[in-house]
Amino acid sequence: MDPVIETRNLTKTYQVGDVAVHALRGVNLTVKKGEFLAIMGASGSGKSTLMNLIGCLDLPSSGDYFLDGRHVNSMNKNEYADIRNQKIGFVFQVFNLLPRTNALENVELPLLYDRNGRIKDPLKAAMDALKRVGLADRMDHEPSQLSGGQQQRVAIARALVNSPSIILADEPTGNLDTRTSIDIMALFQELNKQGITVVLVTHEHDIARYANRFVEMRDGLILRDVILKNRRNAAKDLVEFKREDIA
Repeated sequence: MDPVIETRNLTKTYQVGDVAVHALRGVNLTVKKGEFLAIMGASGSGKSTLMNLIGCLDLPSSGDYFLDGRHVNSMNKNEYADIRNQKIGFVFQVFNLLPRTNALENVELPLLYDRNGRIKDPLKAAMDALKRVGLADRMDHEPSQLSGGQQQRVAIARALVNSPSIILADEPTGNLDTRTSIDIMALFQELNKQGITVVLVTHEHDIARYANRFVEMRDGLILRDVILKNRRNAAKDLVEFKREDIA
């Protein structure tokens, strides 16, 4: 199966005054379509920098990046924006929802930037995305009327509305309690079963174990790349939580 993400000797250096900060020092990473990858590492390891490059939010200092077989480095500004909007859905630790806008309108927002008219019926696409994350009955609710887990589901629906091939999630459970975190991971696992490639940045080992593969970063390099043969099943873990509640 062809890779959906491929980096070759990717580097990123930031200039802070007179000091050169080497955030990435030559990262080689291949992610195949349909994988669920967790990227781990301590603060300063380079994991967030790598996520920004994979998400086409920043350009590398050197090296090559291929997204769905296209050489990202060689794209012009418009092509760069288009591939980001068409191929990638973003989910962050902070939900970034507009506070006085209901769930449906929040999910529709990315379609304002659909310059190519790929989505013919934006309203239907937004409704379908909310149904997909289990919020069919919360479409007219504003963020203040939703729980933290529901707000993150709206954010995930917003990431899905453009029908991306990849979801990039940066610490998506960082502001959630344990049970809600497992609930969100169950949703990611379900979306992954449906064929969406998921790349998750997390510093929590328990969360990383819901992926089927994880890489650990240190000092701008990949230290370990591990296939998880005994990944955790979030849906099963939720059942255990409910049993504990009954007990």
